[in-house]
Amino acid sequence: MSYQLRREEVLDGDRLKAMLDESPARAAQAILIAAREGVLDAQALLGQILLDGQGIEQDQPLAVRWFEIAAQGGHLMARNMLGRCHEHGWGCVANASVAAGHYRQAAEAGLDWALYNYANLLATGRGVTEDQLHALNLYRQAAELGHAKSMNLLGRYLEDGRVCPADPQAARDWYRRSALGGDFRGQFSYAAVLADEGDIDEALGWLHKALAGGNLNFLRVASKALASATDPKIRALAVDYAHRSAELEHDLKPL
Repeated sequence: MSYQLRREEVLDGDRLKAMLDESPARAAQAILIAAREGVLDAQALLGQILLDGQGIEQDQPLAVRWFEIAAQGGHLMARNMLGRCHEHGWGCVANASVAAGHYRQAAEAGLDWALYNYANLLATGRGVTEDQLHALNLYRQAAELGHAKSMNLLGRYLEDGRVCPADPQAARDWYRRSALGGDFRGQFSYAAVLADEGDIDEALGWLHKALAGGNLNFLRVASKALASATDPKIRALAVDYAHRSAELEHDLKPL
């Protein structure tokens, strides 16, 4: 396969990802060349591989610079990733207010991930004034665009009746859609609804999916929640969640 990329080629995310999966170092070299030639998707992806150290030496400050270049060219995901860098201090000083500005720009242009990330800041009052209603509306917009994580959070607002009328049936539907969309928190939420309905076997299936895909923080919290479940089969999964969280924690420790 040729890795030479030219300015006139249209580079879609799937092709670039396939290149990185097949030969990260060679793909990174091609992406670097294309980025320097002004290919917008390549500039954004160069920022990502520099951030992650995928096929290229990790350089987070340089990643921020390439995200800035791509964002200035109108690349919405690069703008969103600038927000992520400023929110978490990747390659720059953490500043939630600066992050919010980047998220807001990309959200106003309709990017689902930016809607979600900006909503998270509004919901928690980080870098912006807390505004639950605005957060809810952004989660709804992102959910309607197919964003699985936003579907779960929209379901939570509807279930709790937070700044909106409680609607358990609508919440159930959004949890189901989030679960089907692959979000591990949505899978856990949907499992909880199914368990309350008495459908234990179906709930267990979704809990196993959430276990397989969940991150460390989620697994820690979920393990404690499962330990207090009334059904013994569900309660037994608390041990599996705790074991998996211990494995992930061990993997994060420096050698």
